[in-house]
Amino acid sequence: MERERDVSELPKAHLHLHFTGSMRPSTVLELADKHGVRLPDALTEALVGGEPPSLRATDERGWFRFQRLYDAARSCLREPEDIQRLVREAAEEDLRDGSGWLEIQVDPTSYAPRLGGLIPALEVILDAVETTSRETGLGMRVLVAANRMKHPLDARTLARLATRYADRGVVGFGLSNDERRGMARDFDRAFGIAREAGLLSAPHGGELAGPSSVRDCLDDLGANRVGHGVRAAEDPRLMKRLADRQVTCEVCPASNVALGVYEKPEDVPLRTLFEAGVPLALGADDPLLFGSRLAAQYEIARRHHGFTDAELAEVARQSVRGSAAPEDVKTKLLAGVDDWLAS
Repeated sequence: MERERDVSELPKAHLHLHFTGSMRPSTVLELADKHGVRLPDALTEALVGGEPPSLRATDERGWFRFQRLYDAARSCLREPEDIQRLVREAAEEDLRDGSGWLEIQVDPTSYAPRLGGLIPALEVILDAVETTSRETGLGMRVLVAANRMKHPLDARTLARLATRYADRGVVGFGLSNDERRGMARDFDRAFGIAREAGLLSAPHGGELAGPSSVRDCLDDLGANRVGHGVRAAEDPRLMKRLADRQVTCEVCPASNVALGVYEKPEDVPLRTLFEAGVPLALGADDPLLFGSRLAAQYEIARRHHGFTDAELAEVARQSVRGSAAPEDVKTKLLAGVDDWLAS
């Protein structure tokens, strides 16, 4: 029987991690105490007990509950020092899981009221990322994400902001929140602004909505990557299109199950996508609420989908190739994957 290598030592890129959702449970509790924030009982119980809250979000009520808990955690981030702590701890967790490159996703609008405005908020985040990357050695960049529950004009404002900081750590532009709401094409102008500046297009799609939402990401938003994209497995022609174009799907197995997209880990169609040639980048999404970080996603692929170490290594390579990392960083990480497999 083949010896199983430690997936936390497998070099990889982390392309799907949300800013607030990256926090450690203990950090949320400490910041809530620091700022006098009363958290919902369900969130407090989950954070203290170490078990993620029940968050099935395939219906409107469930998604609202998920957003309420997320917003409560976000409200604990009130000062630049809080942002710096979050970024530092996210990097430490990623390094522990073998990540050599992290693209953290953030909507600065959410933090602007407490940090002096939209531009100061993004600058605080970028400064924290730059400092943390330098001090920890983890390659880190930022993907600015618009909220599809808000007006498309807000997305254009964020796209222009993202392009302004393209040389200071912003590498991509995304679109998050419930893809069952709003049309992707409503945000095409915003994505056009971002693409013209050379930013990656990485909207969410194919999680709570089906294959059509992935097609919309490709057709209307020129997606280079798709956040989640897992529902593409329901359409063989769409999978072929993703494979032919080498559009990476940022698949987050643990959150897919936690949110009720699939009933159990083995139902997530990881192998279907992988064998169709769709590039994958496993991501933790929101470990604060879903209870598992990056290496655990690779363990899911191994335990529930029978991925061999060679296949896990290929998934890690795909995450690196799909990233915005500089070529020298990619080369180093890919060599590290080969070394892991040869060990």
